[in-house]
Amino acid sequence: MAITRRQALAAAALLGARATAGAQPAALEGGTLKIVVPYPAGGTSDRAARLLGDAIAPKLGVTVIVENRVGAGGRLAAQQVHKDTSGQNLVLLANPATMLVAPLVFKDAGYDPDKDYVALSQVTSYDFGIAVGPAVPVREFGHLRAWMQTNQDKIAAGVPATGSLPHFFALMLGDKMKLSMPVVGYKGSAPLMNDLMGGHVPIAFDSLDALEPLAKAGKVRILAVSGVRRAASLPDVPTFKEAGLDLSASGWNVVYAAQSMPAARQRAIATAVQQAMADPALQARFRSAEMVPVSSSSAQTVAMLAAYKAQWAPVVKKSGFQP
Repeated sequence: MAITRRQALAAAALLGARATAGAQPAALEGGTLKIVVPYPAGGTSDRAARLLGDAIAPKLGVTVIVENRVGAGGRLAAQQVHKDTSGQNLVLLANPATMLVAPLVFKDAGYDPDKDYVALSQVTSYDFGIAVGPAVPVREFGHLRAWMQTNQDKIAAGVPATGSLPHFFALMLGDKMKLSMPVVGYKGSAPLMNDLMGGHVPIAFDSLDALEPLAKAGKVRILAVSGVRRAASLPDVPTFKEAGLDLSASGWNVVYAAQSMPAARQRAIATAVQQAMADPALQARFRSAEMVPVSSSSAQTVAMLAAYKAQWAPVVKKSGFQP
């Protein structure tokens, strides 16, 4: 997908002198930077925002606050951040559900990621997995396929949010397996994990940072992961391709600023984020949370988002998903 002129100009502006790897980010006026996360506390994006906030606060000379502004499947935060007129230092940390899927499936999502926002930097990429709770007596993905084929009346897949990437991956898996698999959207990973452990939903698709602690505690079983290679912390769990299905996917978290934010402020925040994400110590903290750290310029982030949209927009449209 071609990068628009607006995107190219925004990216070029952010690659000025202060956005170079060796530049020192300018201190922000106002004393506070707020990172708005459109999802509940405890999820992948929330954890990424809190790790990032602690790292960039001293670089910018401000206090960083993470605000979980939940509502309308993430659209509420995206609508409000770019319209904010308070003049405060405000950025959005979001993933594909808000910045890719919602604008595709809603007639008017209330924002346009390309026109209303500037992508400052990618922060992470992350894989997710399929897991079962104690109510499903299988330990391998091949056994799960057989169980699903003989228990179609019991099949249901829980996902952390309707319209999330795990939601569409679950639809793709059902299509590949030629099974009708209802998808149940939850309001975050915490209630989904509770229902999975309690047997109220037999199967779940979620990010590995949500699934792995419960798997290590023996409360759920992860049967396959969505990445192109196995997760380093789950060497015995195959990818979907290794398990016999030609499927792979990963999600991302990107820091966005409203187009209306002054360019100098955008550059300062972008530089701080990029330098923080290049720090090996912070990278180790992200990896321990089952997220792959990414340090990318605005131009690199814009290119990644364009390629991602080209890959996933047809999938979303083909699904016929209606919010």
